[in-house]
Amino acid sequence: MRQSRLALAAGYTMLLFVSVLFFGPFLWLIRSALMDLSQIFSMPPEWIPSPFRWDNFHRALTILPFGTYFTNTFIIVISTIVGTVLTSSVAAFGFSRIDWRGRDTVFGILMTSMMLPAAVTLIPSFLGWQMLGFYDTYYPLIVPAYFGGGIFNIFLLRQFYLTIPRDFDEAAFVDGATYFQIYRSLIFPLSRSAIIVVALFCFLGTWNDFMGPLIYLKSDSLFTLAIGLQMFQGTYTAQWDLLMAASAAVVLPCVIVFLVGQKYFLEGITLTGLKG
Repeated sequence: MRQSRLALAAGYTMLLFVSVLFFGPFLWLIRSALMDLSQIFSMPPEWIPSPFRWDNFHRALTILPFGTYFTNTFIIVISTIVGTVLTSSVAAFGFSRIDWRGRDTVFGILMTSMMLPAAVTLIPSFLGWQMLGFYDTYYPLIVPAYFGGGIFNIFLLRQFYLTIPRDFDEAAFVDGATYFQIYRSLIFPLSRSAIIVVALFCFLGTWNDFMGPLIYLKSDSLFTLAIGLQMFQGTYTAQWDLLMAASAAVVLPCVIVFLVGQKYFLEGITLTGLKG
């Protein structure tokens, strides 16, 4: 009994140490965003700002049009999440609940495409969008989400759908339901946790995406937060207080979204791997 308590205490101590280790950089970011430039690098280090410089956020976010960048990023994120959730869930339904010839072969081919580096398709994709006249628009960043939304998302939802008993489908067929009705009224509602996980991944990936907007956008009015923050860093490298304030403002939505969806994130990831 005593040994089990010691092992439990050691486990919690290790988890606390790892948590502090990972939370340290974020804490340093927040305290630096609320300090004067002279306080940030003071020795010995100060962890509590005195005074709190809340105006750092206002100064940092008004030097560049971060309001426009937030709006642009929000438009892309919402559009991408909607497309990814709808199309990846439908594709996963077809690969898990409908029996058709060559299904597993097609799915295997799709899975092998995950091993293809993104850099290999970068130039052909850019040339294709440019030929279509969609360069310097949001179409290259949004439209792909409406064609499956990524092989990994399809794989994630397919694995979750396989954990739902097929008896539900057979009972629905007896009542005269179609495949679309089974998907809409049965599978999709039962997959809330997995759907939220896909939406979280999509949000984080799109919000932090830098390469896509950098390749396809050239107009300042269309820039996203990732590009705006990089421009800010290149221009105001020495003003760490403003740089940390801008970085904290960009990172904060990701932290809030993850904390709100953490329960569903862990549940969805756990249940997804129950059946192959």
